[in-house]
Amino acid sequence: MSTAIPWPFAKRVGGLVAGSHPLAGSYHIEHLEASLPRVVCQANEAVAGETGLDLPGSPEVIVVSRRDWVERNVSVFSSMLEPAERKLSARIEAAGGDGPTLAKRIVAAQTGALLGFLARRVLGQYELVVPGGDDGDSIAFVGANLLHMERAHQLRPAEFRTWVALHEAAHRAQFVGVPWMRGYFQGLVTEMVEASVPDEGRVGRLVEQVLDARRNNRPIIDERGLFGLVAAPDQRRALDRVQALMSLLEGHGHVVMDRLGDRELVSRQRMSSLLKARRSDPRTAAFFRLTGLELKMRQYEEGERFVLAVEREAGWKSLDHAWSQVEALPTLAEIKEPGRWLRRVA
Repeated sequence: MSTAIPWPFAKRVGGLVAGSHPLAGSYHIEHLEASLPRVVCQANEAVAGETGLDLPGSPEVIVVSRRDWVERNVSVFSSMLEPAERKLSARIEAAGGDGPTLAKRIVAAQTGALLGFLARRVLGQYELVVPGGDDGDSIAFVGANLLHMERAHQLRPAEFRTWVALHEAAHRAQFVGVPWMRGYFQGLVTEMVEASVPDEGRVGRLVEQVLDARRNNRPIIDERGLFGLVAAPDQRRALDRVQALMSLLEGHGHVVMDRLGDRELVSRQRMSSLLKARRSDPRTAAFFRLTGLELKMRQYEEGERFVLAVEREAGWKSLDHAWSQVEALPTLAEIKEPGRWLRRVA
């Protein structure tokens, strides 16, 4: 039985878009591999002290190439979607003709191209799930991108690497230091996947939707991601819960990273300004609009505003309520109106 989406094709496309970097494979990468575990260990300690969340042990620290990053993320996607693919494959093939095959390759190509573009920019990633679908506790750094930023902007390597490590350590604190967070997140993903296979009528409409988007140069994958292609209306509510959660986690991670950086890193303000300018680059903004990621980026910014507004109104410790139980997590509406969340959890 063929799979619904040809993931090896997505990897090939992603690898071509990601390309390589002159410093990839150089001795500079070996130096990163030797030094980053110590940097991450120090970041873990600093984040634990700032957030009050328990961070036992140390994560695995790996340095990957851009192509490696694409392949690892495609493998994670394919593992997460496997239950839905098994059910969807028979239905989509039953539609007959060339449409289903072409639609699957289009989805794979756009997924690979999107990941390939991101692979040229991403600096670090806390890996909650690792290739193969197993639980992870690792931080992957795209070595060439770190080195490129340091050289292009004459950044202090020790400070820049510490700053990036602080952000990923903050994400680790959220998933390791909050006992129920990993299970809740993975439960949301499982809920979406298991119930996201459309009925036979929707399969045909899905194929036509993909082909129509291609003809009209519209993004196939919107801000709801791959799951949005096959999600029924009730599953979109689960997607909203995921987006609200990610807004909170990203906003919290940014604030923790910047706060620790202000105290420990002389060049924190300059590094932050560089990354914000990088995100607002017209070429990047156009890509995000084309792919539908523009809204997702806005939600991350709203998450940061939510965290700062809650701290301003009720103090930093009030954010601990969000980690107390699933029911205390803010909704998407509350992310936009922090006062509503404060009144509810008060």
